[in-house]
Amino acid sequence: MSTRKFIAALLTLILLSSSVASQQDVSQRAARTSPQWVRDGVIYEIYERSFSQEGTFNAITARLDDLKNLGVTILWLMPIHPIGQLRKKGTIGSPYAVRDYYEVNPDYGTKEDLRRLVAEAHRRKMKVIMDIVANHTSWDSVLMRDPDFYKRDAQGHILPPAADWAGPDVDVAQLNFDNPRLRTYLIEMMKYWLREFDLDGFRCDVAGMIPLDFWERARDELERVKPNIFMLGETCCTPNWLLKAFDAYYDWTLFHKTEDVVWGRSPASKLREVWEDAHAHLPRGALQMRFTDDHDEQRAVSQLGRRAALAGSAFMFTIDGVPLLYNGMEVGDATESGDPALFERMPVFWKIARRRPEYTRFYKQIIALRRSHAALQQGETEWIRNSDEERVITYIRRSADEEFLVAINFSNHPFMGFVEAGSIAAFTEVTPDIAEPLKPNATEEERASRRRQAGLPALALDAWGFRIFRRAIR
Repeated sequence: MSTRKFIAALLTLILLSSSVASQQDVSQRAARTSPQWVRDGVIYEIYERSFSQEGTFNAITARLDDLKNLGVTILWLMPIHPIGQLRKKGTIGSPYAVRDYYEVNPDYGTKEDLRRLVAEAHRRKMKVIMDIVANHTSWDSVLMRDPDFYKRDAQGHILPPAADWAGPDVDVAQLNFDNPRLRTYLIEMMKYWLREFDLDGFRCDVAGMIPLDFWERARDELERVKPNIFMLGETCCTPNWLLKAFDAYYDWTLFHKTEDVVWGRSPASKLREVWEDAHAHLPRGALQMRFTDDHDEQRAVSQLGRRAALAGSAFMFTIDGVPLLYNGMEVGDATESGDPALFERMPVFWKIARRRPEYTRFYKQIIALRRSHAALQQGETEWIRNSDEERVITYIRRSADEEFLVAINFSNHPFMGFVEAGSIAAFTEVTPDIAEPLKPNATEEERASRRRQAGLPALALDAWGFRIFRRAIR
C-alpha cells in the first residue's frame, strides 16, 4: 500500500464489507496458534531501494550481522517484484504496482541473490517474510493477458481498487476475486515463493480489501507446503480474521491514538481506553503488530519529535503484541519513504547515527530487554493508576515468575507523582540507559548521578521520559 488515501479506502471497505462479521463476538474463542518465533519476535521492515546506497539484495545480506546485533528476529522484505511502468508514479514507480509475481525486480538483483539472502538470514537464526500484493497489479502486468482476472465496470473498463481512485494517475488495477482461477493462480504463486526460496511467510498488503475466505484457503494450502509460517495482514479491527487466516494484524487504532496523545489532541488515558476496547473484542491470545513508523507514514522522529519518538517506541516495545522497526528507525533517520518519496530513490541516511546516538543505544537495549523476558513478550497486561493520567500511562506486564512496571510521560513537561501498584517492594529499575557512556575516569559524583533508584510508589519522569522496573515474584 502506498498512500494514506489508500489506507482510508481500506478502512472504509473493511467497515462496509465486514459489518456482519464485525458483529460476531469472537472474544471467547481462541486465536489461531502462532509459532513461538512469531509471538516472541521483533519485526524489521526493509525497503530494498532505500536500505542501502546500492538498493540490492546483496547489500542487505552484507548487513545481516548488524541486524542480528540489533536484536531483530523477523525480516520483512517489501515487494521484491518488477515494478509496472504504465501509469507509474514518480520517477521509479511504486513497489506495490507489481508487473510480474513470479519475477524479482532486476534493480534489486537476481533470484539467486534473494535465495542467498534468505539462507544467510536463516543461518543467523532470523526469519524472512515477503510482502505480497494480492489485491491489485500494475496496468502493464503480465496478468493483463487474461481479461477475466480483473474487476470491470458495466462498460467493461478495468476498475481501480477504490471508487474514489479515478483518472490517469491511478497506478494499479483491481483484481477480480469472483474468478476462481485468479484465486488459484495467486495461491500457487505464494506456494512457489515458499517452496523455492524457503521463505517463512508473508506480509499481506491491503489484506482487508480481499475476501476473508480467500485468505483462509490460502493459509490452509500454504501450511501444507511449509508449516508454521507467519501471516501478517494489513488490516485492522476485524477480530475474526485472527481465528484462522492471520497470526497478527495492524493496530492502526493505537498507532493513531499515540500520535493524538503526543500532539495534545487526546489525554494519555485514551491509550488505555483504545487498548481495552480492542482486547474486549479480540479472540483469546490474539496478536497485533505495534508500530510508530512504517513505509506509509511520516518518519516517527519527524512526526512525533526526537524525544517523543523514543517514548512511543518504549510503549510499543513493552506493551503486548509484536513490535515493528522500519529501516532507519534505529538511527533516528528522517528520510521520507511514504508517498511521494516511495516512488523515488531516497536511501536511509545512516550517518545520522552520529548526531542521534541515543537511538541505537535505546533500540539495542529495549529489544534485548524484551527478548530476555517472557513477561514482556507474552505476559498479561494490567493497567494501573497514576496521579496524572492526562499525561502519563502506567501498566504492568506479568508472567509466572516476574513483573515489569512501565511508566511513560507523553508530554513535554516533567512529571513528579505516584503510581498505585499495590505492593511495590523489590522493584529494580531496568530502563535502557541511552545517555553517553561514562568515561573510565568519571568522577564519583558523575557515577552517582547515573545510579538508578526505584523509589516507588513515588515516581519522577523527564519530559517525554519513560522508566521500566522489574521484580521477581517467585
